[in-house]
Amino acid sequence: MNAAAPVRGRRAALAFIFITIVLDMFALGMIVPVLPHLIEDFLGGDTAGAAKVYGVFGTVWALMQFFAMPIVGALSDRFGRRKVILLSNVGLGLDYVLMALAPNLAWLFVGRVISGITAASVSTGMAYIADVTPPEKRAAAVGRVGIPCGLGFVLGPALGGLLGSVDPRLPFWVAAGLSLANAMYGLFILPESLPAARRRPFEWRRANPLGSLRLLRSHPELSGLAVVVFLSNLAHVALPATFVLYAGYRYGWDARDVGFVLAAVGICSAIVQGALVGVAVRRLGERRVLLTGLSCGAIGFFAYGLAPTGALFLAAVPVVALWGLATPAAQGLMTRHIGPTEQGALQGATGSVMGIATMIGPWLFAATFAYFIGEGTRWHVPGASFMLAALLLALGVLVAARATGPR
Repeated sequence: MNAAAPVRGRRAALAFIFITIVLDMFALGMIVPVLPHLIEDFLGGDTAGAAKVYGVFGTVWALMQFFAMPIVGALSDRFGRRKVILLSNVGLGLDYVLMALAPNLAWLFVGRVISGITAASVSTGMAYIADVTPPEKRAAAVGRVGIPCGLGFVLGPALGGLLGSVDPRLPFWVAAGLSLANAMYGLFILPESLPAARRRPFEWRRANPLGSLRLLRSHPELSGLAVVVFLSNLAHVALPATFVLYAGYRYGWDARDVGFVLAAVGICSAIVQGALVGVAVRRLGERRVLLTGLSCGAIGFFAYGLAPTGALFLAAVPVVALWGLATPAAQGLMTRHIGPTEQGALQGATGSVMGIATMIGPWLFAATFAYFIGEGTRWHVPGASFMLAALLLALGVLVAARATGPR
């Protein structure tokens, strides 16, 4: 009975981490359908102006993630994961209250800045998983995180749209309630995963985004995998940056069609990351799973870009979903090259790499899409943004093969 207690405690703690991530993704998803309209209301119905402001909000949110993730990761290495996660949950909940009450655009902007900072706690959740999971099982554990991410991606926008039709500020209140309730739940359930003996002093050279990247240069394989993470996350931005416009332009899909397709994408991704990663890693090893996942992503994105009909586009969705094998495998490989006292710093540094990709991606893919459908273009290629993403993933395959191959 005593031997089973730590196992039950570990399961409860991991369940809380998964709940934290799903609520973060769910809350972010709920905001997606209503935030642009709220900005539009503040601008007196100026749709074009609202689009520009919404783009700025997205860039600033990613910028805050870039700066905050390594700081949050280093703080969790110093003070423990529990305190950082709980404070982030409280901060995120209060921030949604601020945005629900925002009387003007400036206050809404402040809310997005705070949201970018507090949402950086996801990296601490990943470090928590690394603390309590054996190295050989970390890829599968990280893969299971894809389940809450996929659920948030599927259900969040749908519920947000439904609540927003009642009141555009209602999704913010619901998101606030979920985040604060999660903090209270964690206060009583979540144990600390990082013993005091394994903690390390807080150092600004590791906590600033550029300083934290030094950790990624500490080992050749780690550096190569960091490049793979960057390329993979950059390619990932192609879908949210251009899909809605691409689907309407090429296939004539309306908002309802787009919603169903995004739901299918989320469901397929959740199945792959939640059910297939562990089995694939056990049978093939992390290196082969990484290369397979990246290759499927490249093939699938090429199919997205080439598909002349919506049916063929849909046929490529399960292929792209297999790309979800790559990230957990890369994370598992990366955690093997650092000590237990630096897992939070690693997740913070990896988060910074992702943040850079998130800042670059929206402009890169939107500009590519606009150029290849614009008047006067020499090549009319509506799927050019997806083809570019495919090339980035193909490059990722080459980098990953070289970084993880025999030396």
